Amino acid sequence: MLLKDKIAVIYGGGGAIGGATARAFAREGAEIFLAGRTLERLERVAADIRAEGGRASVDVVDAQDQDAVDAHAGRVAKRAGGIDIALNAVSVVHTQGLPMADVGVDQFLHVINANARTNYVTAKAVAPHMAERGGGVILTLTAPGSRITSPGFLGHGVACSAVETFSRLLAVELGHRGIRVICLRSDAIPDAVPLSYTQGLFDDMTRRFGTTTEAWLETHAKQDTLLGRLPRLDQVADYAAFVASDRAGAMTGALANLTCGSVLD
Repeated sequence: MLLKDKIAVIYGGGGAIGGATARAFAREGAEIFLAGRTLERLERVAADIRAEGGRASVDVVDAQDQDAVDAHAGRVAKRAGGIDIALNAVSVVHTQGLPMADVGVDQFLHVINANARTNYVTAKAVAPHMAERGGGVILTLTAPGSRITSPGFLGHGVACSAVETFSRLLAVELGHRGIRVICLRSDAIPDAVPLSYTQGLFDDMTRRFGTTTEAWLETHAKQDTLLGRLPRLDQVADYAAFVASDRAGAMTGALANLTCGSVLD
């Protein structure tokens, strides 16, 4: 098992990527602490993990709230003896495909501020507990937004850039404490869309383009990726389990490209 007896905290653990990654971590032997705002969704993921013989606990936590996240990380560390892995898979609802003229300043800044805040808050909370154990792994998520060459993605693209740069500099900040930081960049994940807010997001965007989400995803996969397909949830989750493991112990400050070649590094 890649993560035998590791302690993993998943912020946004009830979401599509957070839930899939939590299940993958559990299958690899980690004890899972799920945190998020919707108890029902967290409990569903925890039930799946327990049904397969894994260990999972659930806490309702707003990952934008520094005091709440600090308190939660402290409880997890006290109960489990520390924290080895943390993934921020928090979803921030936003818009895409709108031209600059139709986006207000507050709307533009919302997705940037929210993504930067939640990643900073959660990393700051878990880092001391990882350092006490001699190291750990912090995983962040981004999308191809910072590399998009189409109009209508200003806020989303800047938010992606912020998370990517934050992850790189966080690796610099925490490396001397034995903490690795990896940012996972995935493109749209078709089997995740019906499970998340992205269904509505993509539906709104594709209507403005005169198509449907399903048709857009199919065209995007065939025309815009090197592999002619888009990533699956299990592929993203399994890769996260690998880079969180000691087998990837030489990797930090990296941006992992899981886009099936829709963008190139």
